[in-house]
Amino acid sequence: MLRRTLLKKFLSLIPMAGAIGAMLKRVSAKAIFGDYDQREHYYAMGIQIDKCIGCARCVEACETENRVPKEPFFVRTWVERYIINTDNQVSVRSIRPGRKEPAAELERDILRSFFVPKLCNQCENPPCVQVCPVGATFVTEDGVVLVDKETCIGCRYCIQACPYGARYLDPVTHTADKCTFCYHRVVRGLLPACVEVCPTQARIFGDLKSPASPLVRLRRMSKIHVLKPYLNTRPKVFYTDLDGEVR
Repeated sequence: MLRRTLLKKFLSLIPMAGAIGAMLKRVSAKAIFGDYDQREHYYAMGIQIDKCIGCARCVEACETENRVPKEPFFVRTWVERYIINTDNQVSVRSIRPGRKEPAAELERDILRSFFVPKLCNQCENPPCVQVCPVGATFVTEDGVVLVDKETCIGCRYCIQACPYGARYLDPVTHTADKCTFCYHRVVRGLLPACVEVCPTQARIFGDLKSPASPLVRLRRMSKIHVLKPYLNTRPKVFYTDLDGEVR
């Protein structure tokens, strides 16, 4: 009976711990980034499907910049190749840096083919934050979803909750990991590594609070789509020319 009572008290404290953790993160951000004011920015990314050539340089740059484990299932960003045949059959293949495409994909029955870069959608209403029992996953005031590795207990709830498959458990730290928009670069006025190396400018990063941002212009002048809009997660990764076959 005593053990059951103690367990109930512990579980009742979890939401409070998450709220306190989020508050401390906002306070510590000021100490870490100095004069950088999160409230003055709100970040998002645009991806122009018609410009992506599937070179996977973005994947390679991300792995190098963020020390992502060199294993197929540990990625912060990836590129998918969609192939639609003349009989409307759809196949999807993940593009890996340095890997050649099979010759079979050069057959004449291909109706169309295109590449779709994917990453954490940096949702305004992120399911991963809602399910984290200790407040390790949180949203910064400038709109980036981050993971506090000092707080994360590796329960995998956030990994299961993410509808975009954008999270994994780091095999070294045993904590959740994902794309952060290269936040350590962004707060110093730099672009995310994937955006910086894209040879065709398929990826556009910007501040939605800045009228001069190239992303703001892209949203104003293009028809914008998001992945899985019916989930109401309100993603901040915007796509142009997104085919209806993409999920």
